[in-house]
Amino acid sequence: MAHVSITLRQSIAVLSISNPPVNTLNHAVRHGIVRSVREAISDARVQALVLVGAGRSFPAGADIKEFRGGQALNAPVLTEVCDVLEQSPKPIVAALHGTALGGGLELALGCHYRVALDSAHLGLPEVHLGILPGAGGTQRLPRLIGLQRALDLIVSGQHISAAAALKLGLIDQIFQAGAPAAAEGTLLDRAVEYAQGIASRPLDGRRVSELVPRDKSTFDQSDVWDKALATVKAQHRGYDAPIRIVEAVRAAAQLPFKQGMAKEYELVVNLMKGPQASALQHLFFAEREVGTVPGLNPSLAKPVRSVGVLGAGTMGAGIAMVFLNAKIPVVLLDTKQEFLDRGLAGIRAVYASDVKKGKLTEEALAKRLALLTPTLDYAAFANVDLAIEAVFENMDIKKQVFAKLDAVCKPEAILASNTSTLNIDEMAAATKRPEQFIGTHFFSPANVMRLLENVRGKKSSPSTIATVMALSKTIKKVGVLVGNCDGFVGNRMLEGYAREASFMLEEGALPAQVDKVLTSFGMAMGPFQMGDLAGNDVGWRIRQGKGMTNPATRPAKEGRYCELGDKLCELGRFGQKAGAGWYKYEQGQRKAIPDDAVAKLIEAHSSSKGIARRSISDEEIFERCMYPLINEGFKVLEEGIALRPGDIDIIWAYGYGFPRYRGGPMHVAQTIGLKKIYTALAKYSKQFPTSHHFVPSKLLQTLAETNTTLEQHLATKSKL
Repeated sequence: MAHVSITLRQSIAVLSISNPPVNTLNHAVRHGIVRSVREAISDARVQALVLVGAGRSFPAGADIKEFRGGQALNAPVLTEVCDVLEQSPKPIVAALHGTALGGGLELALGCHYRVALDSAHLGLPEVHLGILPGAGGTQRLPRLIGLQRALDLIVSGQHISAAAALKLGLIDQIFQAGAPAAAEGTLLDRAVEYAQGIASRPLDGRRVSELVPRDKSTFDQSDVWDKALATVKAQHRGYDAPIRIVEAVRAAAQLPFKQGMAKEYELVVNLMKGPQASALQHLFFAEREVGTVPGLNPSLAKPVRSVGVLGAGTMGAGIAMVFLNAKIPVVLLDTKQEFLDRGLAGIRAVYASDVKKGKLTEEALAKRLALLTPTLDYAAFANVDLAIEAVFENMDIKKQVFAKLDAVCKPEAILASNTSTLNIDEMAAATKRPEQFIGTHFFSPANVMRLLENVRGKKSSPSTIATVMALSKTIKKVGVLVGNCDGFVGNRMLEGYAREASFMLEEGALPAQVDKVLTSFGMAMGPFQMGDLAGNDVGWRIRQGKGMTNPATRPAKEGRYCELGDKLCELGRFGQKAGAGWYKYEQGQRKAIPDDAVAKLIEAHSSSKGIARRSISDEEIFERCMYPLINEGFKVLEEGIALRPGDIDIIWAYGYGFPRYRGGPMHVAQTIGLKKIYTALAKYSKQFPTSHHFVPSKLLQTLAETNTTLEQHLATKSKL
């Protein structure tokens, strides 16, 4: 049960917040803090107070669940709690350990002094939820550490170390943590000593609301705020909260504290009512749910103490770095020394860049490289716990590789494929251990992208699934469990989106128009920009392998087919790496430049197919790209390929550049309206009968016709 206890240590009242696991500031805690502070103030024996979190952390923020239920507005609200702390006639010391984030840091800012263990981390991450700090964070922090530094910290939402906070003037003293088990006791002892030392000091200059930002004169210049706003807009394209944060911090510079607080309240309330807060908080909860697999016992996970990676190309080298970064030894295998050398050079180059940027020390670099064993011999995989294949996307090659791995790996080892589209069960059948076979689809660059699609096969055992899901967290990936089908979830949904983009080129659009519509919506890149970046030849080779590029071998079920991508590749226009793709690129540059040669190629192609080119509206482009993508999302839910709509949204937000402030394609579907999407799909299906991705999902049709939301459908399903 959440509560705040008060104990007396000589003349110091210790207020201990206990709301496991991270002491979130729900209504009971807020009420308990106010009650305990008032009790301590009225106690003549008490000269000063220490506010501390029981267990592993100082309050790590507000209770996000209260945002949805409205309890966050039940008195006392956090703003009132901070005011009670600040107006105390007796000094209050906030003793920080673990994470003091969001409302937790705002609580500390309401205190007169702040001390911390050296292992503590602090931050105001509300921007990631589509809002801004709403309990004085935008008004007190600038007054304490300066406008520019506060603006940078709040807009980025980053967590900083206690050492960094000390340099900023955010905290007053750091204590060495010592042994983790004794950390809380160490902090409390030192904080009480600190409180005794300042107990008799006057509180002049200690109430943060009374301070003036140290760099206020710099920001009094008329154009500084305009420049700050322009910078934030450029760095956070499409997001509302960063812009409102600039407005709030500006209020801290230009208004008295009380009026600044009123402005902060106005801004945060408007953001909380907006669609971006809803979308980002949807992703927040979806990310926490995604690691939970219904019916799977997490205790079945086995430890992974060593990993083998087969293939030292871009993906293989990136995957190797993922495990090295997690301090897991890696055996990196390739068939030729030149391939291995190239992969090792790539790994060293990335780490050298990290050292240059100060992200990694030379000592840490040496330790990571010491964990890497390059080899040309399959036998080196004999003792690895997990072997991951990252070779060319060709089924025959992969099956040959897995037959060899099966022969050399120890019986209990798990075999995994990094395939992005191919059949996991077919590969598993090439081994004698299908129960210990699974897909681990990393996204490029693997050492940067956080998404990991874990693909379960028909025979993948619960232990294998549990192991890979647990491992995802160990290597700091967002692991999503998906079923086995062509393209799994992300790439399967991408197919209709990409195909329609190509079909509209045949009908009258050009690559730049299509890409502009989708980047205006918020996509990181349009489909043609993405193709050029990934390499148009990758998809071309997959299509060749499926017999799609040859009309004589193209499966009839494929329906409408656009040959433009094939023609582009036949000309060697593979994308950025070739200096030309759907766009042209200046040497060494990544800027996509529309190319007249491509426009002529497209026009000639349309003419050869007897298609009369026409003007295509931006609305049609959006609907014909986005609605098939959403439709396929409903189909993967129907088939059980994805466990939850939120899983699909996480995949697209983390792996495909879908704008987080839109919440993912399934969230967007609810925002647009399922009936509207279904009606449009039915219309396009009649207009383009050979484009199968327009055929509405049965689930979507049912929900649209019964006026049921996905949330209502899932709630009903969970009760069955």
